[in-house]
Amino acid sequence: MKTLIKKLLLMGGVLALAASTQAGTITVKGSDTLVILAQKWAEVYMAAHKDVKIQVNGGGSGFGFQALQSQSTDLCDASRPIKAVEQGNCIKAFGKRPTEYKVAVDGLSVYVNSDNPVNELSLEQLEGIFTGRIKNWKQVGGKDMAITVYSRENSSGTYEFFKEHVLKGKDFLASAETKPGTAAVLQAVAKDPKGVGYGGAAYGAGSKHLLVKKDDSSPAIEPTEESVLSQKYPIWRYLYIYLNPALDKGEIGAYLNWIRSEEGQKIVKDVGYYPLPAHLREK
Repeated sequence: MKTLIKKLLLMGGVLALAASTQAGTITVKGSDTLVILAQKWAEVYMAAHKDVKIQVNGGGSGFGFQALQSQSTDLCDASRPIKAVEQGNCIKAFGKRPTEYKVAVDGLSVYVNSDNPVNELSLEQLEGIFTGRIKNWKQVGGKDMAITVYSRENSSGTYEFFKEHVLKGKDFLASAETKPGTAAVLQAVAKDPKGVGYGGAAYGAGSKHLLVKKDDSSPAIEPTEESVLSQKYPIWRYLYIYLNPALDKGEIGAYLNWIRSEEGQKIVKDVGYYPLPAHLREK
């Protein structure tokens, strides 16, 4: 009798798993930078595919990679490439390197309050501000007032990208006020005349983005589609989706193909990021 009960329970578990798979639920976790875009993708796709449910959660790229390693998400959104240790953990978990898809291009913007007279900064000045070497706006042509730095938490891919590419690996100043998401950073800057923060190109309501110069002798570049895709704007990056290769089929595979299609990439542009060049859309 016990053996029969165990068999029935096992069969029930298999049937429940099959039912879950047939229900077509796709889980997405990770980058806060990608949340707005990922939610819009999900909304449009579900409207056209009534049998598919897509659950989108943020938390940061690091959180997404942890979920990928623990196999508690189907798709991991990331605003930075996967690290070697994260890749190694995935190999331990499911035996293969995760598949990487580039899904959009982002011009990482630096935001100040809309009343701030400063309109452009060089990469060197940005490094000075975010590491604390430059403490007053008058040092970069602004008003005589202390600078308040807003940053992302260290689990954020945007935080890591900015630290690596703008701060050249140096630490953010200790007094930087960390916020749980890009939207929170921009809300703080919008309310603070002394504030400065950074985030994806799709954000920025209530504040203004700065033009950025590669160095003092270079022109100040606005983060537009043309300047980002041509890599003239100096702070740009790809946005990614990672997944277990074994899941890259069926409804999940169809969804990823759709994201990289003309329709999916139009949504990228509508949200405020930049679509992939055509040669990067092939699977």
